[in-house]
Amino acid sequence: MKIIDIKINQGIPKYKQIIRCIEKKIEVGQLTIDQKLPSINKVSIEFSISRDTALLAYDILKKRGIIYSILGKGYYVKSTEIRIKERIFLLFDELNSFKEDLYNSFLNHLEKNIQVDIYFHNFNLKVIEKLINDCNGNYTKYIIMPTNLVGVAQIIKTLPVDSTYILDQTCEELKSLPGVYQNHLNDIYNCLIKCESKIIKYKKIILIYSELKEPEGLKIGLKNFCVDFNYEYEIITIFKDQMIENGNLYIIPSDRDLVKVIEKAKLEKLILGVNYGIISYNETPLKKIVENGITTISTNFEAMGEQLAKMIMTSKKDQIQNESDIIIRNSL
Repeated sequence: MKIIDIKINQGIPKYKQIIRCIEKKIEVGQLTIDQKLPSINKVSIEFSISRDTALLAYDILKKRGIIYSILGKGYYVKSTEIRIKERIFLLFDELNSFKEDLYNSFLNHLEKNIQVDIYFHNFNLKVIEKLINDCNGNYTKYIIMPTNLVGVAQIIKTLPVDSTYILDQTCEELKSLPGVYQNHLNDIYNCLIKCESKIIKYKKIILIYSELKEPEGLKIGLKNFCVDFNYEYEIITIFKDQMIENGNLYIIPSDRDLVKVIEKAKLEKLILGVNYGIISYNETPLKKIVENGITTISTNFEAMGEQLAKMIMTSKKDQIQNESDIIIRNSL
């Protein structure tokens, strides 16, 4: 059975003819899963085309998940789902309710012929490196939540620069890559200015900041605000059984720490919004009702997902800042 047939002077690039030939053979059932394809050299010699042309066709099919290769043996059919035109590698840091909103919005705004494979690195640099190394070359596009881990930028730069996008937060080393991100430094500074008339009653601002998980912009933005507006501040990395002092305002990115602070304050019989204050991060439905309402600084994660989907489908290389806002409630 002849799998590939290239016509001369048809006005269709030869690599596209190769792709279409393989797709047609799969479509009519003449090529099945694990069936071997003609080698790059064979295609090149038979049709007097460059190896690069044949390799380009196979590479595109590989990225779409239609074929796979075994080093030293050749190329084989991996999937008969030829309708998939894009395969996206999506690497999240972790899954929580607001990241789920982002993910669902992203999927809902993509075309149906795009497949998304989602992975999680849970702030582990070795996991990031392994996932990227294993998947490099197998997808048409790569979307990465990089976090602030030291060395992560160098790993991301091993991916094809024309196919890589950054999501949620970026850094100086990755600023040339397209994506949708938050400017945490400016966001916290501007949001605190908006509620400064309520902050003024507190004697000290405390940020509970995880060096591993939280963007550095949070810390810098808070410092800038406190210096500019003459507030005493403290940055702690762990909250564990500390006393909740009367007159302190806590800025809490982690929901786990949010629960710990509220539980500790209840034991001390302190009233939220009166004896102490809280500004949380990332809006969730529960924060509207817990303790009569928790003040949050949050970006619109659904909008972030929509913006990213539009960028992927149009192959644009924009750098879009998804701004945050503050929702003032009883906790402040």
